[in-house]
Amino acid sequence: MSRLTSRLDDLCVALTGQDAVVVYHQLQAIAANVISWLLVLLRVRVPALRLGRKGADSAVLVLSPGGFERFALEPLPVESVVTVGYNVTAPTVERLPTCNSLARLPDGPPPGHAIVRIKAFSVNYADVTIRWGLYESAIKYVGYPICPGFDLAGVVERVGPGASVQEGDTVVGITFFGAYSERVLVPCHQLFAVPKGMSIAQAAALPSVSGTALHALALAGLWPSLPASRNRAVLVHSAAGGVGSMLVQMAKAIGCHPIVAVVGASHKVAACEALGATAVIDKSKEDLWSAASKAAPGGYCAIFDANGVQTLARSYSALAQTGTLVIYGFHTNLPTSSMLNPLAWARMLVGILRMPRFDPMDLVLSSKSVAGFNLSFFADETRMVGRYFEQILAWVEDGSLALSNVTTFPMDELPRAHDAIQSGQSIGKLVCLTRHAGD
Repeated sequence: MSRLTSRLDDLCVALTGQDAVVVYHQLQAIAANVISWLLVLLRVRVPALRLGRKGADSAVLVLSPGGFERFALEPLPVESVVTVGYNVTAPTVERLPTCNSLARLPDGPPPGHAIVRIKAFSVNYADVTIRWGLYESAIKYVGYPICPGFDLAGVVERVGPGASVQEGDTVVGITFFGAYSERVLVPCHQLFAVPKGMSIAQAAALPSVSGTALHALALAGLWPSLPASRNRAVLVHSAAGGVGSMLVQMAKAIGCHPIVAVVGASHKVAACEALGATAVIDKSKEDLWSAASKAAPGGYCAIFDANGVQTLARSYSALAQTGTLVIYGFHTNLPTSSMLNPLAWARMLVGILRMPRFDPMDLVLSSKSVAGFNLSFFADETRMVGRYFEQILAWVEDGSLALSNVTTFPMDELPRAHDAIQSGQSIGKLVCLTRHAGD
């Protein structure tokens, strides 16, 4: 059986670049999304979100890939039941057989861990792809049902031996899934004190986007110190979004110039100007690449692109010698509706087939680089997480980094937050407040 499984894995990797379990879940995702689409066509009413409870703490689960109807509320009936990230491996953490995101703690928090009563959690685009069944780490390490969410802010409720936080501390943290909850177990090295003057909603909005932005700058060779090159021009796609707004501010803090921000709608221009962008290109009104060339005639030392097939090839062409294209998403490959109908799957397939292939010989001859990542690798990089957040919180403290555009939703209106972020029209960060937000 193990030999058959190994051969199946080899075949799937050869054909798709992914393990068999990932391929299986993505096929399941296709089927689930097609069913959701057919239900809409047949006008079968399905509940948008079952969050009609009061009382016990709860977590929001995605039961299986699909639209908003796949959300469900799971009570956390006793204090020993919590949500938990996939990188928590302490032997006293008993994951529930019905859901890998839920665990029982019969002996309380394990050493070096804390239970946090969540007051706010942020909504990231990655959460939407988890709901659609497209986020590989969620499939590979957790499966369905899953409690999504990376970012949280709240109060430490209980601590294990040797914890670096204390009960009653107000903290901001990152978890590798499990933040769509009112009670979560988190390793203490993933928790940090909320900076003075920062609201609980702003704190919850901070970890993923700021960590992604700082790692992108590090991959581009711009942090912790700028390169000796005289070219320090950077271009940021989707600059009014969560990661984009962080990149603009961080680029300003470290001395990049010019900082060219790209947006897709006129109502986002002022927000980017306020963040410190030298120039803002509204691609709904002007040609993106003509304007980009005018803003930095010598090309760019770094371009940050989460758009996907729509811009990647031209982004690479716009680099200067020794420039780096940093890729951290593929938003334009994905639809803006709440579910993936067959046409959306076909469109994504076409996008994958049209994805540029970067020639190693050209990389050498043109002295350019391409780098890519997603946030899941932070789960194993505890030292890196600590170093990054030391810098991020220092920038927050000295005013270099702010979260001025945070839109909040009640936890029971989570579908509205998902709808807003996948529409592409939102500015800044989206945060859900739990019933503990006012405590």
